[in-house]
Amino acid sequence: MKVIVAHPTSNQVNRAMLKGFYEIKILQSFYTSVAIFPNDSLDLISKIKPFSEFKKRQFPGELQELTQTYPYKELMRMILPKLGMQNYTAGEHAKFSIYSVYQYFDKMVANQLVKEANAGADALYAYEDGAFHSFIKAKELGLKCFYDQPIGYWRAAHRILQKERELWPEWEATLPGLNDSEEKLLNKDKELALADCVFAASTFTANTLKEYSGNIKQIKVVPFGFPSVNTEKKITKIKPNKKLKLLFVGGLSQRKGIANLFSAVESLKNHVELTIVGRKLNDQCSILNETLKKHNYIPSLPFPKVLELMAEQDIFIFPSLFEGFGMVITEAMSQGLPVITTVNTAGGDLIEHGKNGWLVTPGSTNELTSLLQELIENPEQITTVAQEALKTAKKRPWAAYANEVIETIKNIKY
Repeated sequence: MKVIVAHPTSNQVNRAMLKGFYEIKILQSFYTSVAIFPNDSLDLISKIKPFSEFKKRQFPGELQELTQTYPYKELMRMILPKLGMQNYTAGEHAKFSIYSVYQYFDKMVANQLVKEANAGADALYAYEDGAFHSFIKAKELGLKCFYDQPIGYWRAAHRILQKERELWPEWEATLPGLNDSEEKLLNKDKELALADCVFAASTFTANTLKEYSGNIKQIKVVPFGFPSVNTEKKITKIKPNKKLKLLFVGGLSQRKGIANLFSAVESLKNHVELTIVGRKLNDQCSILNETLKKHNYIPSLPFPKVLELMAEQDIFIFPSLFEGFGMVITEAMSQGLPVITTVNTAGGDLIEHGKNGWLVTPGSTNELTSLLQELIENPEQITTVAQEALKTAKKRPWAAYANEVIETIKNIKY
């Protein structure tokens, strides 16, 4: 089998899969918006501080001959905000919005599929919001369509987040995902209808697809891998009466359960220290702006620095109400930082409550508060759970994820 992979922005997951496909020689070609290879022009530009963000789009040199890029819209989306021209990128219908980037990219890939089919391609692996046009063309050419569902299904999101809007009206400004256009939402449904197999990274994501009214041919759950384990981490006992160092990393939205987190921490403020790393979606949520002043707030950190910070904390808290996976969970565990999360993340697949982490009911401030109170009173269990978290991380490197995707594709029955 020969597979075309198309991802407009790429990420760590996509890179792991590309590596696996390339190594067993099933990768025919890779399409993306912006790609940097060693010593090319963008690689040189990325060394200039204002353009250092480009480094996130670096790929190994062996992929260069197989890679086709469509950089125009994505480069504009990356550069214009730095020039104070956010209006061109903010909102779904802006000329250089992320949705516009995905739609433009999808059409460009569709235009290349006749050539790819003639060269021997058997399948296209594409991603949510960027697969509709290319899947239509793939079907015309007899190519199989593999679809990556990176987050839970949109109807489930609306059901859960509308409830949050009613429960926490003062946090409504942090829930912009409820404002997607009907066109965008229906395109997601059309992509699902065209897919021969949908890949979900968590059982939660797969379960949300039960709210899709159409027919999904196949759904496969393949959890992501863990980053390299911090082998130098020394897990020491936490002294009684010491403030627990709590860490949250993620977008500052009530989708991530931050209102519940802040409420729980407020009631225990004499016993915990909370550090928050993440960008605000906007400056329109006054309660968020005021609450952040009470804690150690860091708007952004490079990924290596995030891992360093994780290694210095006692507990990672990620009480998300709606997630696809939550890679910060695996990142924390890889650093020997035990995690409190919910089953609406990858937590239900990776964590056994009380053994290698803890699970709380999504949206339950009382349950989160009670668990933190228990850990404050009995901190010795944190050490044991941290050790088990590291063991879990060691068992599933990124190569294991890539291998499972490959085996799943090989064994799919059509």
